Amino acid sequence: MTFFEQISEDIKVSMKEKNKVKLDALRYLKAMLIENKTSAKPIEEKEVLIKHYKKMSDSLSMLPSESENHQKLVSELAVLKEYMPEELTEEKVREIISEIVASLPNKNFGLIMKELSPKIKGRFDGKRASDLAKEYC
Repeated sequence: MTFFEQISEDIKVSMKEKNKVKLDALRYLKAMLIENKTSAKPIEEKEVLIKHYKKMSDSLSMLPSESENHQKLVSELAVLKEYMPEELTEEKVREIISEIVASLPNKNFGLIMKELSPKIKGRFDGKRASDLAKEYC
């Protein structure tokens, strides 16, 4: 089952359960996935989810914590978190960096990040990964 099919199936389940928060979050995600499919330069479906999740997380800090919109956003983020790729630990990222460094002829920061970025995308903070990679240079 593809990611898109999984979202569609979960929308049906949410409708039966009358779970409005989950239903709204998944419907919006599905609309974004459809828009992505029809765009001139479509990206991977999980990338759509990751970008959307990051935008929503960033928006959260702009809302007062007592507001209704803040609470709704927190609920929707909890729904989307279920579909996010498994997060990596710092130890695992260090392990990946070590493997990359071992496979490279020289310890060039740019080359390390070029190899590392696709492996951790959406699963670990890029800034923190950059700091870890600098330790190996």
